[in-house]
Order: sequence, then C-alpha cells, then structure tokens
Amino acid sequence: MFQRLREDIECILERDPAARSRWEVLTCYPGLHALLIHRWAHAAWKAQWHWLGRFLSHTGRFLTGIEIHPGASIGRRVFIDHGMGIVIGEMAEIHDECTIYQGVTLGGTSLVRGAKRHPTLERGVIVGANACILGGFTVGAGARVGSGAVVTKPVPAGATAVGNPARIIEAQADAAREEASARMGFSAYGVTQGDDPVAQAMKGLIDNASGHEHQIALLWQAIEKLSQRSRELPTPDCVPEEAHTTEQFDAEQLNRLVK
Repeated sequence: MFQRLREDIECILERDPAARSRWEVLTCYPGLHALLIHRWAHAAWKAQWHWLGRFLSHTGRFLTGIEIHPGASIGRRVFIDHGMGIVIGEMAEIHDECTIYQGVTLGGTSLVRGAKRHPTLERGVIVGANACILGGFTVGAGARVGSGAVVTKPVPAGATAVGNPARIIEAQADAAREEASARMGFSAYGVTQGDDPVAQAMKGLIDNASGHEHQIALLWQAIEKLSQRSRELPTPDCVPEEAHTTEQFDAEQLNRLVK
C-alpha cells in the first residue's frame, strides 16, 4: 500500500510542475485522494461487498468531485490532474502511466448488462480536459485524446484523437516532438500544436496553392521565351526543367486528415 502511495506521489511530482513537495501532493491533490479511496472501494467490490464499495465511491465523489465506480480497474502511476467532474464507469480499465485531466468521462453507450460498456485505456494514454470516451473499445498505448474530444471508436496506439466527433491522426511526429516527449514523458492535455487535422489540411492546401503559383510563374516565363524565339526555332523546346508536367496534389491524404 505504501509503495503504491509513493509511486503515485512521485508520478505527480514528475508530471505536474506546480507540485513543490511530497507533503503538498499528499495533502492538496484531490486526484491522489480519489485514487486512494477507489482502491478501498474496489477491494470491497471484488469481495462482493457491493454496497460498501458504492458507499466508499460516493464518499470519494463528495470529497473530491471525482466519481469512480468501484468496479473500474485502475493501474499504477495513474495521474488525475485537477480532477473535478471526472466520471469513470464500472467496466472502464485504465492501465499504468495514464494521465487524465478534469471533466473527462469514460462512459458507456450500451444498456446491456454484462457487456463491456466502458472504454479501456492502455499504458501511457493521455486524456485532455472535458473529453468524452464513450463505448467498450480500446484506446491504444501512448495515444492522446485532445481536450473536448468525443471519441466513439477505437484509437490506435500512438495516435491522437481530436474534435467532435473525434478524428484520428496517426502518429507521424517530427524530431522536435519526439525529443519533447522523451523529456516530458507526456503532452499536457493530450494535444500539441500540430495535432489539429483541419489545421494540417489547411496548411497543405496553402502549400499547394503556393506551389501552383510558382509553377504558373515558370510557365509564363516559358511562354515569354517561346514568344521571343518562335521565329528563330522551328520546334520550340525551351520549357524550364523546373516546371512540373505531372499532378502532385495529394487530395487523398488531405481527405484522410479530415475524416
């Protein structure tokens, strides 16, 4: 028990720059308190003391503002930051090293008793503030769910889900992001500057427009040269080597970003 508590305190000190001391974390972090109460409630639930488990869960909700069903399974070194308004359903599974921010809902969309109604978060998942993950599917290891996202389908490992309904961005991080992730261990609130697929699509359209303008300028230069040399050359062949004669606009890739 005390080993788990030390792990919880250390993971908060690692991931929250506002945490100044172990005593502060122990006494002032409701996410830590909610996890401690949940462990007692979960133990009671597994021992078939269902009323006691629900009562302990209700007490934890009253004290911390975080509602965790006693049947939910939560791994080691899970960090609940701020935490107010979090709801975690009965069949939710949260694996080690996950980070969950305030207002998150891990809920279900099915009313069938006994079915897997709530999501599974694999190791290292980050869920941003006010995100909703609804259904009995899996969010893969290392995935990120952006703030305010509404996720209703599986998220692959290492991918990012943003928007309502959530769009999935496959992990294609650049070197700077990888370096930052290695230093920090996670991305705050589950998003980074390059995670919005609509913004990425717009950037792609802008880049293509810029490229088209460059090609048009080259074509005009070629036309001017042809006009000047049309009387000298029987067969004009002065098209610049830079001018592209094949289409390079990848509409399919942009469409995938905004699905």
